[in-house]
Amino acid sequence: MKNKSSEASEVVILERCWIVEFRSKTDVSIVLKFQSGEPDLYVEAASKPDCESWAVALGEANSEGLQNKIQQLRRLIMEIKEERSSDEARQFLPSSQIDSLGEPQFTSIQRIANEPKLEFSLACKDLVAATRDRKLNTFIQVSVVHPAEHILTRYSSTEIVEGTRDPLFLTGVTFPPEYPIYEETKIKLTVYDVKDKSQDTVRTSVLPDHKEPRADVGRSFLGCTTFRVGDLVKSKEQQLTLTLRTSDGGKTVGTIEVNLVKMGELEDEETDHITTDGQDQKCALVRECTTAEGISGKDNSPSLNAVLKNPICKLYRFPTSDNKWMRIREQMAETTLSFHVPKELINLHIKEDMRRNQELKDLGELAPHWDNMRKSVIAHCDQMLSMYQDTLAELGKHTGSSFKSSCSKGEKTLEFIPINLHLQRMHVHSPRLKDALYDVITVGAPAAHFQGFKNGGLRKLLSKFEAERRNTGYQCIYYSPENTAKAKEVLSNINHLQPLISSHADLLLNSASQHSPDRLKNSLKMLSEKTELFVHAFKDQLVRSALLALYTARPGCVLKKPAGPRNSAEGGDLQHQDHPSQIKRQDSIPHHSEYDEEEWDRVWANVGKSLNCVIAMVDRLLEKDSVSNIKEGENDPSAADCNVLHTGGDWYEQLYPLVITLKDCMGEVVTRAKQSMAFVLLQELACGLPQCLMLTLRRDIVFSQALAGLVCGFVIKLHTGLRDQGFLQQLHSVGLLVQYEGLLSTYSEEAGMLEDMAVGISDLQKVMFKVIEAKSEDFLPIITGRREHYIIEVQLPAKMFELLPQEIKEGKLLRMYPVLFNVGINEQQTLAERFGDTTLQENINQENLELLKEYYKLFTEKMPPDCLPHFQEQNDLKGLLENLHQNIQAKKRKNVEIMWLAATICRKLNGVRFTCCKSAKDRTSMSVTLEQCSILRDEHQLHKDFFIRALDCMRREGCRIENVLKNVKCRKYAFNMIQLMAFPKYYRPPEGTYGKADT
Repeated sequence: MKNKSSEASEVVILERCWIVEFRSKTDVSIVLKFQSGEPDLYVEAASKPDCESWAVALGEANSEGLQNKIQQLRRLIMEIKEERSSDEARQFLPSSQIDSLGEPQFTSIQRIANEPKLEFSLACKDLVAATRDRKLNTFIQVSVVHPAEHILTRYSSTEIVEGTRDPLFLTGVTFPPEYPIYEETKIKLTVYDVKDKSQDTVRTSVLPDHKEPRADVGRSFLGCTTFRVGDLVKSKEQQLTLTLRTSDGGKTVGTIEVNLVKMGELEDEETDHITTDGQDQKCALVRECTTAEGISGKDNSPSLNAVLKNPICKLYRFPTSDNKWMRIREQMAETTLSFHVPKELINLHIKEDMRRNQELKDLGELAPHWDNMRKSVIAHCDQMLSMYQDTLAELGKHTGSSFKSSCSKGEKTLEFIPINLHLQRMHVHSPRLKDALYDVITVGAPAAHFQGFKNGGLRKLLSKFEAERRNTGYQCIYYSPENTAKAKEVLSNINHLQPLISSHADLLLNSASQHSPDRLKNSLKMLSEKTELFVHAFKDQLVRSALLALYTARPGCVLKKPAGPRNSAEGGDLQHQDHPSQIKRQDSIPHHSEYDEEEWDRVWANVGKSLNCVIAMVDRLLEKDSVSNIKEGENDPSAADCNVLHTGGDWYEQLYPLVITLKDCMGEVVTRAKQSMAFVLLQELACGLPQCLMLTLRRDIVFSQALAGLVCGFVIKLHTGLRDQGFLQQLHSVGLLVQYEGLLSTYSEEAGMLEDMAVGISDLQKVMFKVIEAKSEDFLPIITGRREHYIIEVQLPAKMFELLPQEIKEGKLLRMYPVLFNVGINEQQTLAERFGDTTLQENINQENLELLKEYYKLFTEKMPPDCLPHFQEQNDLKGLLENLHQNIQAKKRKNVEIMWLAATICRKLNGVRFTCCKSAKDRTSMSVTLEQCSILRDEHQLHKDFFIRALDCMRREGCRIENVLKNVKCRKYAFNMIQLMAFPKYYRPPEGTYGKADT
């Protein structure tokens, strides 16, 4: 101790002492108290800041603190630049790119095509604990030293093995085909002792750059070792035994065994030693992999690779009940369809809305009231159209990842994009059972998060809007939702059929000019089919009533009384089509007895008459051409109507006026029908501005998210079932079952999300799929159609397309049967069950049970009993449906058995499985991992003692914790202990994998 200007007068040894700092704002003294009992030492500083800095400095100046700093610095030197997270390590350079940079050539590892380059398993022996009585809880961190860069990169970690100094890690490491690993590559293995799993921050979070975890939190360093990949590959027994040493390289703390593993080779040894020697081990074999399919080379295809991106794979091995090994590969991949489908859909919305706006403008002159209404509607529609265009432009700028993270669910520019859409796949390879593949599509519940849920979701909003629209009064004409949908269908048919008919008419004339009888017959057949469809489209009372309403909306309209009884057979048929059920409420539509309805009947019937004339003329020409002795005066009754009796001359000249007449008649029908249907749409929009357009926007957003997931699920299912003839027959004969598992609560905002989701999934019934042969290297699906009627064309390479049944190859449209079952499992559902309302969930489950029963009935009617292996015992499926019915009727709280039964039925019916919660991150992860382990137990004889261990392993080390990392940059599920108390038992994550995380 000394004064400012004096020599040192006293030396104080800062050992076994502590600092007492006075908290008074004026006091600048510090007291040092000694454990030895020596007198306290008082030190006074010049100011309060100096006092605080002295307190910190003196506290860190003891030898124990300095030793901890030295150890921390040693580890920092050993692991310099190892702060890269494991997800960053996957963004590696391919070998070809490294070579192109002029790096030295390295020795490649011999491998089988599409198989991982290197796999090895790990075990430790004779580990030394810091204290003799301490039981070790160890895991190994694997790092890679790339020979070209000489940089240490953290690659993966094993599971924690508890309570043993000889941990047999049921864990391994996999390097995928694209990973730049060579014989010269070095692998560093670092063994850590985990003191408290709940504080294991190193393994559950991503550390900031240049930060190292505190030595006293989570884990402590035991030892490390390094080996060359070439030494392992070339070793005689394909095994290395390495010595573990402390960070300074001096003390030996045990040994570590590295065993080379070859993919595809099933291990025949018994597993008794695992269950007896390692009772506290929590995981089975987990290996990292990032191959596109990661299951077998035969599954790789360019069309599938175009859809799946950035895959993550894990490999496990678990013991079966007969003590054999089964191997499980778990894969998770994002999909390019997350952005592709919404962009295609928005583009179609823009085109559809532009056509509608133009049709409203083409209505012609209207009375002032209706004209002002039209101007208001068009202004609002143009504003909404501009919003769609801006959204599409913003999505066009998006680059980078192919998925939308849970943190972005409220972003306006991404509101059409599904949340966290991924394929979750499990491939099981058992010693005595056939290989099996299980897929689940995980995605956030389709919902309009940006618009919010203050007033509920679509289910409530649509019902409320329809009730209000019925009471709009005299300002506009009310048309039921069925009639407005019919008007859109008529307009769509017109836009689709008119150019086709015109094209076929031109082909007919071209065939006539070439004097080709066969081509003439074929052209006439196509023209007749399309024209008959065209005429049938207007066989509806709605067109006539809308024409009447439009007529009265014209300025200065004059109504005319019919001159006499109708003489048109077609018009009479139209009259008989009228039925009260077709128009729920038309009393507000003006009916005028003086309106000349015959005019529309004549115009409409003239199309059919014109077609008859064309048919009659073609028949006469072909007849004259083939039979020369037919009398010229012999006339067909239909031809007599046409007053065209040419029997000679050029075919083209004789057909041309008839075809022109047909086109003219069709044009007149199109003009009137388009105007009348556009007038119906004008009423729909005018009755509910601006709510109508906002609801349409919300529905488009929800549908876009739902459709992206559906397209992904269909493409994956089609690829996996290409060689299953029973499934392909079911696909075109019955359709595809699509089962959604919802985990949303019926409380607060999630109730609105569930309402959105229910409507979005129901709207998928209007989607049809078609499989076509790809004509280029672009295999992404093509979307056509309009709102309420979309066709998705899925492209397959020629070799795969040839595997399809003839019906599908010929373009048969494939139907979808979506069903949704929801069971809330979180603490908010507890509130809903005790203090709120669960009617929404009950109604949704009951409605969708009926849809599921309808699908099963359709299946039993159209499919032979022995078509699929799953259906050799039909009673099993009936029993499952009855059990599901009973559970839904029981109204039991958090009855998760509903979801288990629905999922089982879906798999047995060859359906596509979806699992959804708010963001498909936390609750979804608990559900899919439980489903995977349940399948292993029920279908593949997973050892009963390993069910919980397998479940914890998949949740702690599997693909789903990687999904959490992708979304929130943290390896922790967003649960807390209080929340988990409300969760069903098997939906709770293992200790140390949950905590505070932004979601």
